Amino acid sequence: MTPPTDPKQAPAHADACSKSITIEHEVFGDPAHPAVLLVMGFGTQLLGWDVDFCRMLAARGRYVIRYDNRDCGLSTKLEEHPVHLGDFITAMTSGDFDRALAMAPYSLRDMAGDGMDLLTDLGIERAHVIGSSMGGMIAQKMAIEFPDRVLSLTSMMSSTGEQEYGQSTPEAQQVLFSPRPADRDGYVAAAERELVWASRRYGDAAQLRALAAASYDRAYYPPGVPRQLAAMILDGSRAEKLKTLDVPTLVIHGLDDTLIHPSGGRRTAELVPGAQLLLVEDMGHDRPRALWPHLMHAISEHTNFI
Repeated sequence: MTPPTDPKQAPAHADACSKSITIEHEVFGDPAHPAVLLVMGFGTQLLGWDVDFCRMLAARGRYVIRYDNRDCGLSTKLEEHPVHLGDFITAMTSGDFDRALAMAPYSLRDMAGDGMDLLTDLGIERAHVIGSSMGGMIAQKMAIEFPDRVLSLTSMMSSTGEQEYGQSTPEAQQVLFSPRPADRDGYVAAAERELVWASRRYGDAAQLRALAAASYDRAYYPPGVPRQLAAMILDGSRAEKLKTLDVPTLVIHGLDDTLIHPSGGRRTAELVPGAQLLLVEDMGHDRPRALWPHLMHAISEHTNFI
């Protein structure tokens, strides 16, 4: 199987913050094959798309691109715009949306634009877009805002931005908003908390610790988390725009998911005209290796029309 190229950064571009943005990325496979852009979720580096998962997809005749969202990994950090997580949550829960908006230095659309700019920098006109969790929301935004660039949409373990759907359990929400220790050992050990939203059958504490260790060593950067959260929450409902999509859409959701309830996936598929819905048993807010063949088959079939 084709190994990834050396990590690269896309040339800089300016966003709504008038900040020059560079996007760290890796590619797998033959550039002559149809491109697949993998969009990762909240606070998670490109490492969240396992290298073997990317290689398996590339071996099926796809040119696979994984990348760090802004404020994460080795991509640009918006350090000049600090956002205090507690202050932002307080503003939102109290209904002070003007204050919350003033805190956010960029939008989910800006994050979607980063992926589109990356495709442009790679000389790719159109791509199949696969987004996971917040990455699914970004991928939806790509299809809404840049429909001429998106060959197909796969929204995985994600939701529509409507408050009635995809809500976390209290236990999952507590883990999501509880900061990990800043020291490496504590950070790695705390990764086991994520078992609360993992597959009940295949959840793997050792794998969670390994990803946490690799992420900490590559780019430990907690200040980016509140800014990404602000962009995600303030995007609001995409329901009306999702109804207008004219792009082949596959929605994948694990039935064990407690971080984004499967109702988020069901609702997404309900709104997008002609969308396919794949509800996966024994999958939570994760992609267990044992289920990769099932996921690969579904993704390969969905992206096989070009």
